[in-house]
Amino acid sequence: MSKLVIVGTVAFDAIETPFGKTDKILGGAATFIGLAASQFHVDSAAVSVVGGDFPKKYLDLLEDKNIDISGIEIVKEGKTFFWSGLYHNDMNSRDTLATELNVLADFQPVVPENYKDAKVVMLGNLHPLTQLSVLEQMNEKPKLVVLDTMNFWMDNALQDLHKVMKKIDVITINDEEARQLTGEYSLVVAARKIHEMGPQYVVIKKGEHGALLFHDDNVFYAPALPLEEVFDPTGAGDTFAGGFAGYLAKTEDLSFENMKNAVIYGSTLASFCVEKFGTERMVNLENEEVHKRLQEFKALTQFEIELT
Repeated sequence: MSKLVIVGTVAFDAIETPFGKTDKILGGAATFIGLAASQFHVDSAAVSVVGGDFPKKYLDLLEDKNIDISGIEIVKEGKTFFWSGLYHNDMNSRDTLATELNVLADFQPVVPENYKDAKVVMLGNLHPLTQLSVLEQMNEKPKLVVLDTMNFWMDNALQDLHKVMKKIDVITINDEEARQLTGEYSLVVAARKIHEMGPQYVVIKKGEHGALLFHDDNVFYAPALPLEEVFDPTGAGDTFAGGFAGYLAKTEDLSFENMKNAVIYGSTLASFCVEKFGTERMVNLENEEVHKRLQEFKALTQFEIELT
């Protein structure tokens, strides 16, 4: 089993949806990625930064999930990164009410010494140069580097994003971001253009409409599981990425066929994440529930057809 390095925010979120609202709760890309990857019992480490206001119980929670936290810097005199958002009725669009970088503004990630030989690196959504600095700390090129990014960096750090994209194997972005990055409306054409920028594999997330995996001329589509209720989409994309990277770290099989399985696992775990506010559902998720939902996914997507 490969070691997994997870880089991203460990943060506070305050969320309002049509189903209710929260005060400051545990959030952040590295948090959701780590909780999803912990389902596979991989040897993982989170690399992030928090302030002195970050409760010890949250760090204990990550450790209880066997996530190494020695790479989480604690700036005692600083405040933790905070994001607040309001989701609209369709739950696909949202307004950002507040973004406070706080200690994240000066974050210089430090990969723990015993994880510099990790074979899998999951670069959560951060400034591209911060992501790049993590890769430069590794003893040798990891077997798999997965990168998540967003339109903010395309608007404000596109040249730096292109630099880090040359050094990764998989990129995970949503359909809107894929179109912005390439200027192409067709996701098939967009994926081909992104492939030319560096990544061998392109994962395009389509929210409630599933996810697409592209590699050369191969395309795989995984639907999203239809859910009765979606309470909070925050962290669903990071949960998908954590499930994807965690499964590949566990299986150590980086073939296109196995990446299909990784997409299914990522989609399955993301379907749990949205059922409660914040990390609540992922913290209490049991293996039996995951296996049951995987069977539901299988029933949803498999069929026999008579060809005439």
